[in-house]
Amino acid sequence: MTKNIFGLTLTELKNELQPGGFPPFRAKQIVEWLYQKNTYDFAAMTNLPLPLRQQLTDLYTIETGDVIVKREAKDKRTTKMLLEFTDKAAVETVLMRQNYGNSICVSSQVGCNMGCTFCASTLNGLQRNLTTGEMLAQALKSQELVRKDNERINNIVIMGSGEPLLNYDNVLGFIRLVHEKYCMDIGYRNITLSTSGIIPMMRKLADEDLPITLSVSLHAPDDELRSQLMPVNKRYKLENVMKAADYYAEKTKRRITYEYILINELNDNIAQAHALADLLRNRLANLNIIPINPVKERNFDRPSPQRMKTFLAVLDKRHVNYTVRKEMGTDIDAACGQLRNAYLDAENE
Repeated sequence: MTKNIFGLTLTELKNELQPGGFPPFRAKQIVEWLYQKNTYDFAAMTNLPLPLRQQLTDLYTIETGDVIVKREAKDKRTTKMLLEFTDKAAVETVLMRQNYGNSICVSSQVGCNMGCTFCASTLNGLQRNLTTGEMLAQALKSQELVRKDNERINNIVIMGSGEPLLNYDNVLGFIRLVHEKYCMDIGYRNITLSTSGIIPMMRKLADEDLPITLSVSLHAPDDELRSQLMPVNKRYKLENVMKAADYYAEKTKRRITYEYILINELNDNIAQAHALADLLRNRLANLNIIPINPVKERNFDRPSPQRMKTFLAVLDKRHVNYTVRKEMGTDIDAACGQLRNAYLDAENE
């Protein structure tokens, strides 16, 4: 039975090849083909001897999945792909071409079981965790697209479908691998991980001594509303999530990003804006305001421009450091889970 080697580190590949008598430098050549040249066929690795290429073909596979759906926004700045793996599990990744570089949003699980009421990713539940290699495949498929323009991926956001901290080991393996120079050479400070607030793993991540950006999904300034929107809050209360985020900021000296999806007449009134300002006061924090990208099954609407203006005016008056997320890819269902759900619905018809 052949073994998939895609997603192995250089050290892991050397250890894998050693019993077969392969010289260690061959592992370096192979990872360069895989991760730098996006070549997934041993026969095309031309600096390897022909007998070795055949031997590798007999022993190993290179499984990167297949892009089964690709959608490009009208402005050509956003591309969304649905990637299917050998077990027919499908995940989404989004490439965003921005003024400050090319960013990708990577999924960490197939589906999600967090149950957030505004999110499309949870509609079909959790199928399984993704491996390090399956997350890397999303990144490298995106890398192939920008390479055509002699560009590279500059930033990675682990904010697609799934809760990354519930797939901790694979996600951490992915972060360390894309950082390696023989892989994508992404600086840790250019990697963001988003969590709904899994407190024990937030603290564990803080102790890893990796200066990645932690993004916390907030979406409400109090426990009652947050528990309605995010069932995880019933287990991990807001006050304790904030303390875990403070611990992360203290350990890493990195500013925490707090995500706040703005939903019409639910979390966007003046009192809630003041409560949000109180919550973030004296914290090392950036606030990212996200007007909701409506999901048809969820029946939530975005606020009117006037309601949003009034909400933001409070934040300005309270000197909150915030940005409003620029919308990208709304014409291609770029919100997490929308493309996968449409594909599943079509399959089930």
